[in-house]
Amino acid sequence: MINPHIHVPYNLLENYFPFIKKEKLNLEIYFGSKRFDDLKKKDIINLKKRLDYNPQLTIHAPFMDLSPGAVDSRVREVTFQRFSEILDFADILKPKIVVFHSGYDKWKYDSRVDIWLEESLKTWIPLNRKASALGVKIAIENIVEDEPANLKLLMEMVDSKNFGICFDTGHFNLFSKLFLSDWLEMLKLYIIELHLHDNAKDKDLHLAIGEGNFDFRTLFRELQGKNCVYTIEAHSVEDVKKSIERLKVYFK
Repeated sequence: MINPHIHVPYNLLENYFPFIKKEKLNLEIYFGSKRFDDLKKKDIINLKKRLDYNPQLTIHAPFMDLSPGAVDSRVREVTFQRFSEILDFADILKPKIVVFHSGYDKWKYDSRVDIWLEESLKTWIPLNRKASALGVKIAIENIVEDEPANLKLLMEMVDSKNFGICFDTGHFNLFSKLFLSDWLEMLKLYIIELHLHDNAKDKDLHLAIGEGNFDFRTLFRELQGKNCVYTIEAHSVEDVKKSIERLKVYFK
C-alpha cells in the first residue's frame, strides 16, 4: 500500500497540525521565499520536535525569482545561497528528498538548452555533493517544460544516483506537447518522486486525483514496482482526502 506524503507550506502547518498529527501524515514541507529570512535554526529544530510521531519527510525548496541556470552569475549566486540554506534545514529535518524547480523556460532561454545546462551544472553539482554528504537526495521538478529533453540532459550530465526527477502530473498535463509515454521513456529511469494533482489542461488548479483528465492509471502502471515517493499536491483538505482514497483504489 502506498503511504503518500502531503504537500503543506511551512506557513500553513500551524493551521493543519491537528489534522496532520491525528492522521499521522507523511509530509512534504514547502519553504516559500517570502518569509524565508525570518526562519532561524531554532524554528526548524522546534518543527522537528513537534513532528514527534516520526513521519517520513520531503522538502520543497523556494523557487520564486530564483534561477539555478541563470546566465547572470549574481542571480545564480543568490539562488545557490537559498538552495544551500534549504539543505541546512534538511540536515535538521532529515528528509528523504529535497525538490527543486528546474528553472528552464524555453522562451526565456530562446530554446538554448545548452546555455541553461552549462550554467545549471554550476549550481547542481556542488549542491548535490552537499546533499549526498547529508544523506539527502535532490529531485528536479518539471514546471513549464513542454518536453523532457532538457531534464534528461541534466540527469545525464550530473550522473548521480543521488540526483533524480520529481515528475509533476499537473504540470505535465498543462504544458506538455508530447504523450505521457514519451516522458516516461526518457525519464522513468530517473524518477524518484511524483507530485500528484490534476487539472483539465486549462489552469494549474492542483485538484484532487481524478478531478481532471490526467491519465493516472497509465502512470501508476508504468511505474509499478519503482521505488519513489508519492506526494499529493492538492490545495485543499477535502481534495487531499479524496486523493488519498483514490490512491487506495489504484494500489489495492
